[in-house]
Amino acid sequence: MSAFIQRQDHLSETLNKNRFVAARLNEVADLLDQQCASLFRVRAYREAAHYVADLAQPLQSIMERASPDRLPNIAPPVAKAIAELHETGNLNLIDRLRGNHGPEKLFQTIPLIGRRLAKSIHSQLNIDTLEDLEKATIDGRLLALKGVGERRVNAISHALTEILSRRRPTLHKALEKQPSVVDIFEIDRAYRAAIDQMPTLSSRRIHASGSLNLPILHTERNKWHLTAIFSNTPAAQNFQRTRDWVVVYFEQEKRAQGQCTVVTEHRGPLKGKRVIRGREAACDAFYLCEAESR
Repeated sequence: MSAFIQRQDHLSETLNKNRFVAARLNEVADLLDQQCASLFRVRAYREAAHYVADLAQPLQSIMERASPDRLPNIAPPVAKAIAELHETGNLNLIDRLRGNHGPEKLFQTIPLIGRRLAKSIHSQLNIDTLEDLEKATIDGRLLALKGVGERRVNAISHALTEILSRRRPTLHKALEKQPSVVDIFEIDRAYRAAIDQMPTLSSRRIHASGSLNLPILHTERNKWHLTAIFSNTPAAQNFQRTRDWVVVYFEQEKRAQGQCTVVTEHRGPLKGKRVIRGREAACDAFYLCEAESR
């Protein structure tokens, strides 16, 4: 009788975990629907939620037999979301769609990175993602921060390698292919031109304009799903760029998610022009071609 009760308790716990993941996926679908995202994206998360909720076996047993981006009948971006939920109990996408997503909170999930160091990484190095943080451990920028020694950098680098390889094993290869500069500039232009007609989300940070509501745009271009929203990070507020910096999130079914930030350049040959951080050379080539075609 005791063994039977233990089996029943284990089954109940398993189904509760499945239901938890399903509920978070439904929440993503609801948020995307409220923000006028494409029906395809909404349906992808909704159908995944139904699939997980109806499972009669532990989600973990299925994930152990498949790579994180190859769950049966699940689109790869949604499968990665499921893997993140299963592994951490959290989903950064939900934070972003709710308006309380922030790089500093993300960095504090890494061992040996506390609130103060997370703030320095974001504000002094202008780093927003774990992938860029990993680069900073390699090129010496992280080591240059006050109070950060070589041993700490090595430990952070090791933690990042494990997290990124486990949660997004194909990310670096996938990001070799990104939306074109033209696509990014088009969504940046469309977003800034029609912010009064877009749905909004409430940010937990106080926006420089005094409003907590940030316009958000979901759209598609050349098979990419793209989301644009004004940056409301402490760095954007400190530099008074909360109506200038536009964060563009992108994903494609067979590729991992990524993001970039479009800003107005304030120095150098591209001064006064919109520039995608990290892709300055491609932006320069774009404007050169644009000028030659006139």
